[in-house]
Amino acid sequence: MNLIFSDCFVTSLKKYSAIKESVRKKVDMIADAPISLGEPLKGNFQGYYTCSVRCNFLIIFLYCSICRKKGDNLIVLCSDCLDCADDTIKFIDIGPHDKIYGI
Repeated sequence: MNLIFSDCFVTSLKKYSAIKESVRKKVDMIADAPISLGEPLKGNFQGYYTCSVRCNFLIIFLYCSICRKKGDNLIVLCSDCLDCADDTIKFIDIGPHDKIYGI
C-alpha cells in the first residue's frame, strides 16, 4: 500500500501532536482496510472518505482504486492522479469535525 500525506495533513498533525500516536494507529488501520474503516462522503466531498480518530476528530483521505472505479477521479481532479498506483491512499487532512468541514 502506498501512503501519501498532504502538506495540510502534516501541518495539522503537528498542531494536534497530543493525539499523534492515536492518529498513527488509525493510519495503520486505514492502510490495512481503507474501505471497511472509511465512511464515503457526499456533496462537495464526493470521492473522499472519513474515519474518526476520536469522537469528534476526523481523518479525511482518498483511496485511488475506489476513486477511479466510481469515477470520482473526474470530480476530485488530483493533480497527480495519473502518477499514483491504484493501491495509493492519500491522507488529505485531520482535525475536529467543525474545522474539517468548514462549519
